[in-house]
Amino acid sequence: MWKTVLFLIFTLIIVPLFAYLYDVPLSEKQHAVMMPVIWVYLIFAALCFIVSTLSDNYSQVDKLWSIMPAVYAWMTAYHANMEPRLVLVSILITFWAIRLTYNFSRRGGYSWKFWTGDEDYRWAILRAKPEFSAKWKWVLFNLFFISFYQMGLVMLITLPMIKMIDGAPLGLFDYILAGALVIVVILEFIADQQQWNYQTEKYRLKAKGLPLTGIYAKGFTHTGLWAYMRHPNYAAEQTVWILVYCFSIVATSFWINWTIAGCLLLVVLFKGSSDFSEKISEEKYPEYKDYQKKVPRFVPFTKWS
Repeated sequence: MWKTVLFLIFTLIIVPLFAYLYDVPLSEKQHAVMMPVIWVYLIFAALCFIVSTLSDNYSQVDKLWSIMPAVYAWMTAYHANMEPRLVLVSILITFWAIRLTYNFSRRGGYSWKFWTGDEDYRWAILRAKPEFSAKWKWVLFNLFFISFYQMGLVMLITLPMIKMIDGAPLGLFDYILAGALVIVVILEFIADQQQWNYQTEKYRLKAKGLPLTGIYAKGFTHTGLWAYMRHPNYAAEQTVWILVYCFSIVATSFWINWTIAGCLLLVVLFKGSSDFSEKISEEKYPEYKDYQKKVPRFVPFTKWS
């Protein structure tokens, strides 16, 4: 566990820094626009650590995960004089943010007491592991991984907008990317709704003491988009931020720039997160291993039974 955490923190710091140093230097304008974004990140990461430690609720970053990208996007657009491409991408990120914030909210993630709300069940399971038996270890994990790593990643995935500043004029490829991103967000919404419907009905049956039959007998979502991918919501999420990066390709005419680090690190994070979730599902549901054998994790139609 510690090796994985240290590797993720190392990549968050070293990969963007290395790529930044060896890429085309930022213009004065790009640098000036990026600095306020970094300061906002540092402030909110510190607040997440303080609030989670005092409240003993470690989903503070989760509450901001869907909100901060839109904040960073509009900050960038505003300080870059509302360039058309930046405004377009900010609107798209806001569309994404509304979808995710709504889904998180209906699961009880928010409360008028902002430090409370439903905590991700995985944090409790992780805290109970022997590796975190000493409280100081969990404090360090919360500081470096939950608060500063994850909030840093939220910032990194929006930084391709910095490379878009003073880029090529808005064109056909921008609109193609925008259409693709809207479709992916809609697929995310469908996947969320299918999971919501399944879990709501499953727990309704259990609350009434009725037997779980039919599709509910397995205990986990496996129909609809979930019949083609074990994590369609995760797959769509990664695709959204890869598409955001692609806007920087159109703006600069270069396939690779240092801001690619954000979407690449997001892919690494979702791989680790899905590994952890699936390990829990294997222990809870007897048929989950068979589901894993037949259905691909993120990319549909890559397994045949």
